[in-house]
Amino acid sequence: LVVCLDSGAGNYDQLWLTTSLRGMTGGTLKVEVLTEGVHSGDASGLVPSSFRIMRQVLDRLEDSATGRLLPASFHCEIPAERVAQARQTAAILGDDLFKRYPWVHYDCNGESRSVLPMTGDPVDALLARTWRPTLSVIGAEGFPAPRDAGNVLRPYTAFKLSLRLPPPVDAVQAAQEMKRLLEDNAPYQARVTFDPNEGAATGWNAPASAPWFAQALDAASQAHFGAPCGYIGQGGTIPLMNQLSEGFPTSQMMVCGVLGPKSNAHGPNEFLHVPYAKKLTAAVAEVIARMP
Repeated sequence: LVVCLDSGAGNYDQLWLTTSLRGMTGGTLKVEVLTEGVHSGDASGLVPSSFRIMRQVLDRLEDSATGRLLPASFHCEIPAERVAQARQTAAILGDDLFKRYPWVHYDCNGESRSVLPMTGDPVDALLARTWRPTLSVIGAEGFPAPRDAGNVLRPYTAFKLSLRLPPPVDAVQAAQEMKRLLEDNAPYQARVTFDPNEGAATGWNAPASAPWFAQALDAASQAHFGAPCGYIGQGGTIPLMNQLSEGFPTSQMMVCGVLGPKSNAHGPNEFLHVPYAKKLTAAVAEVIARMP
């Protein structure tokens, strides 16, 4: 039995076993059109905007209307077992799956509104965040702050990109495909460069659970939470898991953790749910005690 406590939970009411982890790659995409900034009134309409070229280049990767990644090599067929588990998990979590995020709420002409998720179906949402590729812009360069911005056509635009990949998709090959798609045949012959991150990591899909392991998980969850064990994929990446699976190919993998609703990993006000952590610790000990 290999135990990893670096993952998350669907709620704080039961033991959760992580069934899969997405991989990740990315890098810095830069579009250059000038050696220095020039007056926007003098140059716009003649000198192409580096930001507009950036949008065109990113359209090679992503459908901007839906967020779907376009390269077929970034996708995979979702195993039937994982789809079935997503249905079971959706039945447990329901709308709470969406309430875990700090959506923006605002007033529009006297009407209260909130930002909408990309899908309102809990099953589709679970699969989207665990078994489908997604692209995020996580940093930008070449932009002055709005209060400092003048009427200048900027010489370049640079974005830091993060690409999350389905568990079996090779991250190194995906980075190579990104570079080819982004740099090839740039609009207006602009200088477009993509510098991949070091440390691309392929995702992980858990091996089938042995009967004793599944029984021990349920028993431990019932003993310490009063509810059966839940099964959930995670959208993040734990590169070590592939190494552990390769090093211990016949072992069961107990991947779980305390990063549940509102824990906001890598964000402001990150926290750990201490009461859940205590029960989780006891549940792990219970599973270990039940090993054959």
